[in-house]
Amino acid sequence: MLVIVGRPNVGKSTLFNRLIGRRRSIVGDEPGITRDRLYGKAHWNGRELRVVDTGGIIPEDKELIPSEIYRQARVALDEADVVVMVVDGRSELAAPDMELARLLLRSGKPLLLAVNKIDAAKLEPLIEDFRRLGIQRIFPVSAEHGNGIGELLSAALELVPSAPLSTLAEAGEADEQEPQPETSRETKIAIIGRPNVGKSTLLNQLTGTSRAIVSPIAGTTRDAVDELVEREGQRYRFIDTAGIRRKGKTRLMAEKLSVVMARKHLEAADVALLVIDATEGVTALDATIGGYAHESGRSVVIVVNKWDLVGSARQHGKPAADQALFEKQLRSVLKYLSYAPVIFISATSGKNVERVFVAVQRVAQERLKRISTGEMNRFLKAVDFERASTPGYRLRIQYLTQVSVAPPTFVAFTNRAGKLHFAYQRFLENQIRRAFGFEGTPIRIKTRGKEKE
Repeated sequence: MLVIVGRPNVGKSTLFNRLIGRRRSIVGDEPGITRDRLYGKAHWNGRELRVVDTGGIIPEDKELIPSEIYRQARVALDEADVVVMVVDGRSELAAPDMELARLLLRSGKPLLLAVNKIDAAKLEPLIEDFRRLGIQRIFPVSAEHGNGIGELLSAALELVPSAPLSTLAEAGEADEQEPQPETSRETKIAIIGRPNVGKSTLLNQLTGTSRAIVSPIAGTTRDAVDELVEREGQRYRFIDTAGIRRKGKTRLMAEKLSVVMARKHLEAADVALLVIDATEGVTALDATIGGYAHESGRSVVIVVNKWDLVGSARQHGKPAADQALFEKQLRSVLKYLSYAPVIFISATSGKNVERVFVAVQRVAQERLKRISTGEMNRFLKAVDFERASTPGYRLRIQYLTQVSVAPPTFVAFTNRAGKLHFAYQRFLENQIRRAFGFEGTPIRIKTRGKEKE
């Protein structure tokens, strides 16, 4: 495993993206964009190499976020076969560079120095000043343009024990773009919600790790952090996304990119865990974020977090009654997610977090459910559509078939061209759910009608 380290804003994430061949880390000019550690795979000369991007390290910085970044980086360093320290070749050697180099040399790990932003031969003499760091093997590179990357990878692979690809796959993060056989299919779960509702705390509880940085500062998570969990023969990949703000509230470039990446990871998931802060109630922004999941066709589980704080502040009443009232209010705001199960948890204490796995497994199966055409048309004959009809509405369904799953999609063949009336379609969807379930997943209904002759 190759671990990339360096102080903030030297180009670590750009190098990480270059090595793995796709945009996985958020890249920008603001320092401190990457905070958690991110995993990917590089392929070079017929070999596969795990690559880890860490947050910018400033040794001895005692502030909460920098110290957590350092802790996350130390976890990666303990697992490393080779460490690549990145410095900015166009900046003067700084004291944090010197201190970090001393720490890395003392670790005893094989160490390479990548002097970044050397994108022309005339700039290569700039690397001489960085020899003062005491790192023997130095490589001028341009992460942005790809210069020197092959030489760096070749040197790294010389230091990494060769292992079968299957072993590497078991040890690391699975490549999100590789097709997998159905028998080992992962369920991908995106944890979504407003900033500071407890998404990272929930990820840590679900995975049994301190994988994500947790702090009371809203917006701590910027990159999407993912972790694979194997449980009772099932594989779950949980993805903690950045908190999604309203467009007008997103000022920093890094935060704007975080929102874009969060929506991108949501669209690559099977299931979305929509996390809501019980102490703040259901907000319009919660409804907007839930709408993203619904529109993208993800299955949804609504997770009401911090319920223990609501309970501790309550002086009267029964928990069951309070939950029923909260869920009633929630359903009122999130009308379009009426199909999504609701779970009340405390991510901090872990109470009821086990129920999340049960719900995820259930809705993941429901989104893949397929109903035969014969069953659908026997169902269609039994439905009393007169209850949904409006005066003068002449569009009628003659034939109904399911054409795809994930999400379940149906085509209704009608007696004439045109879309189903909203109330008619909603009635049909409710009847399908009553007959066949499809808990937690949106249903798509398309129409195909006869053209006028």
